[in-house]
Amino acid sequence: MKKLLITGVSGFLGWNIAKLTRGEWHVFGTVYSHPVRIPDVNAIRMDLTNYHELKQLFGDVRPDAVVHAAAASDPNFCQLNQAASFRINVEASVNISYLCADSTIPYVFTSTDLVFDGLKPPYRETDPVGPVSVYGEHKAQAEERILTSYPKAAVCRLALMFGLSGSGRKSFIQPMITAMEKGKELSLFVDEFRTPIGVRSAAKGLLLALNEVTGVIHLGGVDRISRYDFGKLMQRIFTFENAKITPCKQNDIRMAAPRPPDVSLDSSKAFALGVKPLSVAKELQHIRAELQNVPSALENR
Repeated sequence: MKKLLITGVSGFLGWNIAKLTRGEWHVFGTVYSHPVRIPDVNAIRMDLTNYHELKQLFGDVRPDAVVHAAAASDPNFCQLNQAASFRINVEASVNISYLCADSTIPYVFTSTDLVFDGLKPPYRETDPVGPVSVYGEHKAQAEERILTSYPKAAVCRLALMFGLSGSGRKSFIQPMITAMEKGKELSLFVDEFRTPIGVRSAAKGLLLALNEVTGVIHLGGVDRISRYDFGKLMQRIFTFENAKITPCKQNDIRMAAPRPPDVSLDSSKAFALGVKPLSVAKELQHIRAELQNVPSALENR
């Protein structure tokens, strides 16, 4: 089997990609602060910001393709730790593109819908970027530098992802489920809109991009929805009778990183290639069914 290198396999996205690809690829995955064990996946602990370690990794593994899923993805962290964000989100991402270019192997870089300012949705791949946060700015810089150094790379801008994950970084819905079950109050934005995509659909789209995409592609879902409406839909599907969901606006909650109002993506290009995300409702129904079949999934995944 060919060798696939996935960065960040202990993360939410990386873990799901690894679970999807094992058996079809000989999978190698990098971890840093959260070691993880995934059957049939070779986890390698290393610092992606150390170029010497990174170069040695490529020499030892000799991957046939790379999906770069590792990132400092919390906008508030990046806003407050700009140097650290730049090292992982820009420098490491660009260094990986150099190493992929040297071997002329497929490289998928995971970017974000937060490269846009949120004022003129829905956004197509050809629309100009205009990030309002450090995280969005660093992802935009990485996109440009990667495609300059390796034009054959695929830059996949991901919408807000949701689903179940491993023991490392969790999906945002997992603490929401716990809060709703316990009747804790949740304040959710009525004026922030995204096009959420289930993580498995996103992972399938990234794997499709390995062979089918060069340049930029959007991977979002089929529904434009606010955080508040997402929460209310989840409450209804999971039948959380004690859930306390309070509507609020972005200006009501002070955060380090500014938030764009509507970064909904036009993903028609990906849909035409065969990416087929489920609706938010159907995806949540599948997650509920999985939790019912495996009660410990919320803690163990």
